[in-house]
Amino acid sequence: MIAMTKSQQAFTEAKKVISGGVNSPVRAFKGVGGSPIFFASGSGASVRDIDGNSYLDYVGSWGPLILGHAHPEVVAAIKNGAEKGTSFGAPTLLETELAKRIIALVPSVELVRMVNSGTEATMSALRAARGFTKRDYVVKFEGCYHGHGDSFLIAAGSGVATLGIPDSPGVTAGTARDTLLAPYNDLNAVKALFAKFGEQIAAIIVEPIAGNMGVVAPENDFLQGLRRIATEFGAVLIFDEVMTGFRVSSGGAQKLYEIRPDLTTFGKVIGGGLPVGAYGGKREIMEQIAPLGPIYQAGTLSGNPLAMAAGLATLTCIGKDPAFYAKLEQRSARLAEGLLQNCRTLGVPAVLNRVGSMMTLFFTDQNKITDWNMAKQCDKTSYARYFHESLQNGIYLAPSQFEALFVSAAHSEEEIDKTIAASLVALRKCA
Repeated sequence: MIAMTKSQQAFTEAKKVISGGVNSPVRAFKGVGGSPIFFASGSGASVRDIDGNSYLDYVGSWGPLILGHAHPEVVAAIKNGAEKGTSFGAPTLLETELAKRIIALVPSVELVRMVNSGTEATMSALRAARGFTKRDYVVKFEGCYHGHGDSFLIAAGSGVATLGIPDSPGVTAGTARDTLLAPYNDLNAVKALFAKFGEQIAAIIVEPIAGNMGVVAPENDFLQGLRRIATEFGAVLIFDEVMTGFRVSSGGAQKLYEIRPDLTTFGKVIGGGLPVGAYGGKREIMEQIAPLGPIYQAGTLSGNPLAMAAGLATLTCIGKDPAFYAKLEQRSARLAEGLLQNCRTLGVPAVLNRVGSMMTLFFTDQNKITDWNMAKQCDKTSYARYFHESLQNGIYLAPSQFEALFVSAAHSEEEIDKTIAASLVALRKCA
């Protein structure tokens, strides 16, 4: 049995001074039970907690660490930047260099604006879409998470054309009325919304690969259909690629599926593990942002030089290896097949959804998971047991059934095989 005494003591102390003892809710282990782990360090594919236990890490700071922990070139870039100054609140060359890199890799993006988080990026993109179209409504999808902005914390009503209701205290009914809900992968539901509200809809915002109900891939023609509908009605199509950008391919999900959204939001990988976000897209929309246009958005620490340096170093390392994503795909496929084979061997009912280096193992007797309604029916109790048994076997997974597992370039084939073997042991204890 792995001892976690120091982490438990640290959590007790944290709760005295931090709301809930954590600075982001999923860290509290509410989805799996028990006390959260406090980490001390990370290197490559591994992390070490304050009790001295080591784990193979498949959270990777929730996606940014595609190169693994403390990659030497990323660390060197941060150190070099810090020695020159941590923040200026004024332009630096690094901001321009990272913007150029994003534009070169993502053809739909003509202008970029740097911000400080994924939430800030999605909020800003939505404001840009509303300001550009001079419309109020936005279509989002059940189970897709776009940060904690008011417009995104909306639950579905009883029908596909029903206006949303607040899903969190503090979200006003007026805000909820401006958000329209549709099931993910349900193009007919979107068509029904536009048939009723089309001339009032400013934008469709979507995770092109859902990652916050667990990983759920778009079905055939779903994204293409959204592009057609948005074009027909003059709405702005926003791809939330905070998670998928530079994770599933060099140009994100939009390159993978060959779709050109009007706006795209970024985060995670472009900061190399430091706080960052960005949004960008068509010039005609982005030129409406202040100081060029009347749509206001600002941020004291936007384009922070340390985040820009870490992001540039990450994208530069990726770009050095033409086979980077092919190798990541091979190792991710190896892990996914191994996890599924374990379930087959033990007769554990499960579905594994994967796109590139993102995947989720759902404990369910359903044949597939294509939307939030299916995902939320999965066996969360079995996942919680599997999570804790995996911890005992040195594997750190996301502390929630409804999150993604991330493979990094630092995961060796030997570590992948070790993970598969540990998963089989964990599953045997859960079955």
